[in-house]
Amino acid sequence: MSGAGGDELDAMHLGPEVVRRYLRRHGLEARHSLGQNHLVDGPTLEAIVAAAAPTPGRTVLEIGPGIGILTGELLRAGAAVTAVEVDPRLAAHLRERFAGAIEAAGADPGAPGSLRLVEADALDVPVSDLVAAPYDLVANLPYHITSPVMHHVLGEEPRPERMVLMLQREVAERIAAPPGGLSYLSVFVQYHADVRVIRHVAAAAFEPPPEVDSAVLAGATRPRRLPPDEEEALWRVVQAGFRERRKMLRNVLSRQLPAVGRARIDEALGATGIAPERRPQTLSVEDWLALAEALGMVGAGWRAGVVP
Repeated sequence: MSGAGGDELDAMHLGPEVVRRYLRRHGLEARHSLGQNHLVDGPTLEAIVAAAAPTPGRTVLEIGPGIGILTGELLRAGAAVTAVEVDPRLAAHLRERFAGAIEAAGADPGAPGSLRLVEADALDVPVSDLVAAPYDLVANLPYHITSPVMHHVLGEEPRPERMVLMLQREVAERIAAPPGGLSYLSVFVQYHADVRVIRHVAAAAFEPPPEVDSAVLAGATRPRRLPPDEEEALWRVVQAGFRERRKMLRNVLSRQLPAVGRARIDEALGATGIAPERRPQTLSVEDWLALAEALGMVGAGWRAGVVP
């Protein structure tokens, strides 16, 4: 098991009983506290890799590789994978399973089919310490860290050029939702990337099965539209709105941004044509940008689509 992994875990042979036997044989019972649910559905695995479409030597960041089911397929496709695993048991197993690919990375970083394994909490490591641009993020994310990971990889440079992520279905659909069903995370991700749900995945596609269904979210990152200080100001406005997401926007912003003042908020809503009684979840990314500009918190450079 020194190259891209044993054939029993490839997409052709993958299945619930195969994975259960593998976990028992290696003493790798899933740890629920770390959100460990291993993919056991071959067609879904193939769909993820097809959506990622890694070319030989393309850098791919994988967070939470587990026993390496997705890792192995990415390596077989020729990707140069950096995998970040927090569980010492699984990291030790991956070092054994992919010894050849790890050795290849040591000899020639970025070589096709090579693996750099980082044993760490991905949220504690700057993205720039893990990968250099350009790279893609492809992962079956532990669901409890979805929001922190999205902020971590999109909020700092280098950002991925593309993302293909397995997420909890409700979260994936909310992230990709149109105005009317947005959350703060939706606005944050849609500001950074054009995303859509490309596949629904039943709970039975995992071992052990989670309590919820999943979905694959895919997308391409957009150019930054604001400089860092103005992005921070934008998120202050958006966060203020979503602190009371079911309330009318005029009242929410007046309570949450007292230093701005109701008169200035009313003026900004009028200037942007945003009705005061609208709820935060109905505003698009463009609406939030326009509102932040009208409040004087960001400049008009965002309208050009690229950071000035």
